[in-house]
Amino acid sequence: MEKLEAAREANDRIAQLSHAGSIRQGDYVIGSGDLLGIEVFDVMELSRDVRVNETGLVSLPLIPVKIQAEGLTTFQLQDKLAELLQVNGLVTNPLVTVVVKEQHGQPITVIGAVKMPQVIQAVHQMTLLEALSQVGGIADDAGSTIQVMRAAPSTPTPIGDTKVAAPGDAASAPPPVITINLNDLLDSGDPKYNIPLIGGDVVTVPRAGIVYAVGALQHTGGFVMQNDRQQMTVLKVLSLSGGLAPSAKPHDAIILRQDGSGVDRRQVPVDLSKILALKTEDVALQRGDILYVPDSAGKRAWRRTGEIALSLATGAALIRATRY
Repeated sequence: MEKLEAAREANDRIAQLSHAGSIRQGDYVIGSGDLLGIEVFDVMELSRDVRVNETGLVSLPLIPVKIQAEGLTTFQLQDKLAELLQVNGLVTNPLVTVVVKEQHGQPITVIGAVKMPQVIQAVHQMTLLEALSQVGGIADDAGSTIQVMRAAPSTPTPIGDTKVAAPGDAASAPPPVITINLNDLLDSGDPKYNIPLIGGDVVTVPRAGIVYAVGALQHTGGFVMQNDRQQMTVLKVLSLSGGLAPSAKPHDAIILRQDGSGVDRRQVPVDLSKILALKTEDVALQRGDILYVPDSAGKRAWRRTGEIALSLATGAALIRATRY
């Protein structure tokens, strides 16, 4: 219930924040396919409607080069055009206005632990919160971070030139990934976390890790490390599981943890009695850890739990096995 309530509160917060405030016209990021109205005051021959081509460029008469418009706001393009007109000696003090007359849908992909993963065809400037709201908010097992993968901007190559990306060159570098903490996005109120998205962005909400508790506990099973401001620890798992069973042997508890290969598990001894008595430091758990608490049945219980750990494929398998 706590997990569901946390996700519900987060989604309510996403809906509220996504509608708070509005985006100024000058903050709209131009994309390929957009139709722009460009007006140069008192220079009719340079004022016209132009469409941004598939490479993000526009052309104006008398300007000898194509202008990169994609990725700029209308205000930035206005300044760029004014500078080009002045540098090329076409207009002494140009006054340029750019308006977006038609917006071509820009694909923004939202995947991972969200209610309705989909590709959004954005026809206006969209923020991260708006995108999350449009896909129904985060899922119950969402983690505490959001990743935005953005394609690296391409540099136009002059006609007749051929460029091959060398290893380590910017053109061959992997796309940049922006990582945002979900708690910062929802709770801080700082707009720097609610970043504007652009066409081609892939928003991923990673699923939270799961830790497992088996053996002499009141409730066994998998516990989602969802939206946790601090790392999951042994004490937290004991609290979520309802505590130790009367027959528990807390001195002999172990953590089964995957090694670097991800195939075998190693045993990490942990004395629950000392942790509960605050005589030793609490132990942080990692994704996929299994906390095993033996009971008076001893070897028989350990043999069964060892088989569970070796054959563990999903959280459901673990929960079914530990019911016996």
